[in-house]
Amino acid sequence: MDHPFSTLWAKPSRLVVGLMSGTSADGVDAALTRITGCGLETRVEQLGFYFQPFDETTRQRILDVCGGDFGGSREICLLGTHLGKLYAQAVRELLRETGIGRIDLIGCHGQTVYHIPEDTPYLGGTVRGTLQIGDPSWLAEEFGCPVVSDFRIRDMAAGGLGAPLVPYTEFLLYRSETEDVALQNIGGIGNVTLLSAGCTLEDVTAFDTGPGNMVMDALVSRITDGNLGYDDGGKLAASGHVIPELLAHMLEDPYLAKKPPKTTGREYYGKAYVDALLAVGDYPLVDILATATRFTAESIAVGLRRFAPRMPARLVVGGGGSRNPTLLRFLREALPECRVQTQENLGYDSDAKEAVAFALLANETLFGVCNNAPSATGAKHGVVMGRINL
Repeated sequence: MDHPFSTLWAKPSRLVVGLMSGTSADGVDAALTRITGCGLETRVEQLGFYFQPFDETTRQRILDVCGGDFGGSREICLLGTHLGKLYAQAVRELLRETGIGRIDLIGCHGQTVYHIPEDTPYLGGTVRGTLQIGDPSWLAEEFGCPVVSDFRIRDMAAGGLGAPLVPYTEFLLYRSETEDVALQNIGGIGNVTLLSAGCTLEDVTAFDTGPGNMVMDALVSRITDGNLGYDDGGKLAASGHVIPELLAHMLEDPYLAKKPPKTTGREYYGKAYVDALLAVGDYPLVDILATATRFTAESIAVGLRRFAPRMPARLVVGGGGSRNPTLLRFLREALPECRVQTQENLGYDSDAKEAVAFALLANETLFGVCNNAPSATGAKHGVVMGRINL
């Protein structure tokens, strides 16, 4: 009997959809790609992108579950199924917009609702774990192709943090023989990948720099009584003033001093963090937002100065934060010795970057290629991440 993947292995290229819904919990990014080869021979072309926002009720339910003390097994079951159907809807719309009738493979990150990268006391021992929900079976059933999901846990089983995952794909796509390059994603959390000139995968360094948009988004929601979920164009932050003493307080954050490999999330920079920030002093909310925006920029600069072997020649910014001119201005001010660019400056798509990454990771899983970056996650060795739903 032929291997179930033999036909896909034999194809000169594959149509692969990547799906990502991140810590901002704003919706689903869906990217259609054409991928040729695997490993260092991989080539990818983005053919389409579709963003499907979550309705406010779904977004709030995700945030509630992410808090760790809301709901239970019934809630997670229902929400996971609901998200699986929303992922299928996003792929359906993506294929309708691009006019594609059939795809070969889907890579779906799922929605992280809890991530515990450090040893945690439990039932007389210690455990580390991660939970991504959004059942991939709905995708496999509707589109009749393999679906790769649940990437993080295999890296954790090998001793890693299960994050960050995109450094492997950034190594494939962005490495340079002539200059040091840093790739900074600013989603809910900020994460950076450091690619020294002529690096191998073993040389790649990557870590979460701290909050990306997460704290800013929470403050915008409070400023607007829930009417806005993010600072469109950085306009609100631009109307405020950075509070020096509050910024100094935020920069004392012990996470910034922690050495890589390290990862963080909503468990650290969520509601409790924002409540504590608001309790520091009686400041105007818009000034706190301006300060939090500056803090995101400064936390990136701190990470590069403390943990990069050398200051990179270029910092290429992607993710939703790249759409915030106020944040980019603060970032350039914080890093005057580094060229700060966006994905668009290089001809790429900031919005689609992580979704494309999961298409690439799924393609590697299909070929049995190790697709983590142990030097970034802390895993003891390379592993093939992702569970396959046929």
